[in-house]
Amino acid sequence: MKIVVGGQIDKENVAETIKRHIPEAEITIKSDIDAAMDVKMGNVDYYFGACNTGGGGALAMAIAIVGADKCATLAMPGNILDEEKIKDEVNAGKVAFGFTPQSAEQVIKIVAQYIK
Repeated sequence: MKIVVGGQIDKENVAETIKRHIPEAEITIKSDIDAAMDVKMGNVDYYFGACNTGGGGALAMAIAIVGADKCATLAMPGNILDEEKIKDEVNAGKVAFGFTPQSAEQVIKIVAQYIK
C-alpha cells in the first residue's frame, strides 16, 4: 500500500502516525499539489492531509485535482466523525482524507482499520 501525506501542516507527525498504524505502508511526504497528482495518476493508494480546519488546506488541492467525490473531511475543530461515519467514507471509495492535526492519532487509527 502506498500513502502520500499532503496538506498544509504537521506532515512529519501525520506520516509517523500512519507508520505506527500501517507499518507495511510505503509513505511519502509531498506538497499538497504533488500529493494530489500522485493520487490522480494512480501512483499512490491514499492521501492524508492536515490543516487547522480539517478540510481547507488539508484537502483543497485533492478536491480540485482528484475530485470532491474521492475526498472526505474526517475531523474539524471540535468535531471528529464517529467511527461508523469514517468507515462509511472509506467504503464509499474515498481515497483522500483531511483532518486537524489534533485529531490525527484518532482519525488515522480508525481509517487504518478499514483500508488494510
